[in-house]
Amino acid sequence: MRRRRIFKPAKTPRRMGGAFAILATAATLAVLTAALRPSDLFGSAPRTQDWRALPAEVAVVDGETLRLGDRVIRLFGVNTPPRGTPCGAVSDCGAAATAELARLTRDRALECRIHGRDNFGRGLGICRAEGVEVNASLIAAGWGSADASAVPALGPLEASARQGRRGMWAEPSR
Repeated sequence: MRRRRIFKPAKTPRRMGGAFAILATAATLAVLTAALRPSDLFGSAPRTQDWRALPAEVAVVDGETLRLGDRVIRLFGVNTPPRGTPCGAVSDCGAAATAELARLTRDRALECRIHGRDNFGRGLGICRAEGVEVNASLIAAGWGSADASAVPALGPLEASARQGRRGMWAEPSR
């Protein structure tokens, strides 16, 4: 048996070197994972999707936004005035547009074709309420303006509503 000297410590295994190696490996893996991860994780998902909702799942948020259960959808190609905005013969065009959207979707199942997402993460879609296209009907009634660059077919509907002085295009009463 070997005697140990008092002034010289016993040799211990180096544990700090192993911990450093593990830490360095983990950091390297984290950097590589972040650098090599695809920027669009859903890139392989289809560009268009079909969403359906029963009448009990449909809720109107505002003149151009619907809630289908836990999903939110903005009507594609439709712009409505914000609530509290006066226009034409109506003191609150935003509320009137919301009421028209509620009338169009009341007690009807919805089918929406999603064409992407907006800046707020809402699905952008064209919806049908039991065969009636909601986007086109809202514009034809005069409660929305068309983004003709997104959906060219909506431009003539807006022009017709303006010419017929329907909805927000109606002249103020005197």
